[in-house]
This record gives sequence, structure tokens and C-alpha cells, in this order.
Amino acid sequence: MHPSLTPPRQVGIDDAASFVGITPHAISDYHKTGLLPEPARGSDDRRRYGHEDMIRLLWIHKMVDAGIAPDDIHDAFADAAPAGSSSGHDDAVVQCMRTPEGKMGLLSDFVTDRLKGLPEGLLRQADVDNLLVMERIFGPLGAAVNAGRYIALATHPGLREESDRVDAAEEALDDTVAVDDPRVAQVAAKRHALELVLDAVVEDSGLAQSDEALFDSWGALHPVTAAEGEDGAGQDAGRGEKRVSLIEAIGMMPYDYSPARLRCMELVQELAAHESTAS
Repeated sequence: MHPSLTPPRQVGIDDAASFVGITPHAISDYHKTGLLPEPARGSDDRRRYGHEDMIRLLWIHKMVDAGIAPDDIHDAFADAAPAGSSSGHDDAVVQCMRTPEGKMGLLSDFVTDRLKGLPEGLLRQADVDNLLVMERIFGPLGAAVNAGRYIALATHPGLREESDRVDAAEEALDDTVAVDDPRVAQVAAKRHALELVLDAVVEDSGLAQSDEALFDSWGALHPVTAAEGEDGAGQDAGRGEKRVSLIEAIGMMPYDYSPARLRCMELVQELAAHESTAS
């Protein structure tokens, strides 16, 4: 994988703030108020933010924008309170924000509407976290299209189980595994095979056709004028917040991927390219 397309394992406060769309001062305030735990510090004694830190930061920003009280945001991330205790906060809000379905409501309406038909409990927190990141990078339309993947996984238990196995195999490609270890290519082949099956499920279930309708609906709701051009396409609808580009995001959104796992991802891309050429 080209160095410029390799995500960092951790980022500093400036990149973290840029990715989320806030200021470093706002992040410092979240630390002071206890909403965001202090992250690890680098050799320069400056804060370094990992993937989980960034996911929490993105949710905090969403909750603040939604007008949720700081105490309720804190409780939503905290462990369940001991039986019989009462903080005096809005317990309904706190409990709702602890569920994937509750946090789903903080995503844009365009994404939420795509997921409304799913029975409660089928959507995982990791699914919603991923959609949150996608919405930040690709906007509501991009996240809504990608939601089809999670709908397919949620409604096909066997596919979800296979996806979990492949995820676990990828996570096992840690720093102890060499990039030329045979397991890297084996896991890449499994990921590629899974993606082919997933694409077929999306196509056969009608989700692909729904994607076409999404594009039509988005175009009708958010026509891009000549004056807006690319700048208009780069805004989050309804908020006027500038999105980050994919290239920018690669440098600002951390993922703790080992060289072996990055090589695996590269092999998956090569297999997909070969498949496309062959067809």
C-alpha cells in the first residue's frame, strides 16, 4: 500500500479536530469536563488519539449538536449506574444513547430512513460506528448507500457469522505476523470471497435497486447549482459543515493496522481488480 494511502495508528489533536470538524480547544474542553477520557501521550508528551478515541469524539460531537446535556452524554458512555442510584439526569435519553438504535437516530435522516426497517437488535454498535465515519467522509448519501451492506449482514445470519470469522482472522494479523506470511494471502482470499457473496446478496435482495432510488431522492432534495459546484457537494446537508475528502481522512482517521493487515487489504484490492478485469 502506498505510504500516502496508509492510515495512521494515532493522530494528534489538530488532526483529530480537523477530522471531526471542531477545534482543538473544543476537544480540550471535552477532556476538562470528563466527556472524553485523556488518551495516551506520545514521546513528545502530546495527546495521541486512536481509533476508539475518535469514534467517541465523533459521537460526542453529534450529541452536543443534538442538544443533549453534557451530564447525559457522560452517562451515556459510562457503565450502568448501581441499582437504586439516581443521577437526576434524563434516564430515557441516557438509555437510548447506549443502544445502537438510539445512536442511529443521531445520524442524518437520509441514513436513518434507510435502516428503519431493521428489527431492533439486529444492528450492531460497530455497524453504526462505521456509518458514522462514512457519513463524515462521504456525506449522508454515501453512508446511506453503504448502509446496504449492514442491512444484508443483519438480515442474513450465516453471512454475518462468516463476516465475523473473516474479521477475526484479519485482526489476528498483528505486528507478530510478517507481511509475507502465507496467512496474509489466505485471509485476503477469504475477504475477497466474502465480498463477492455480500455483493450478490445485496443485488439479489433488491438493495442495489434501492441504492438507485437513493441517488434519485438525494438529487431531488439537494440539487447542486452551477454556483455551488464542488463546494456544494462537499457540504453536509442541513449543517453547512465542510466534509473531509477521502485523502484527507486517510491521514486523520486512525486505524491500528499492522503492516501484515495493510498488506492483506492491498491483496484484497488486487483480487478485486483482477476479478473486474476478468469479467
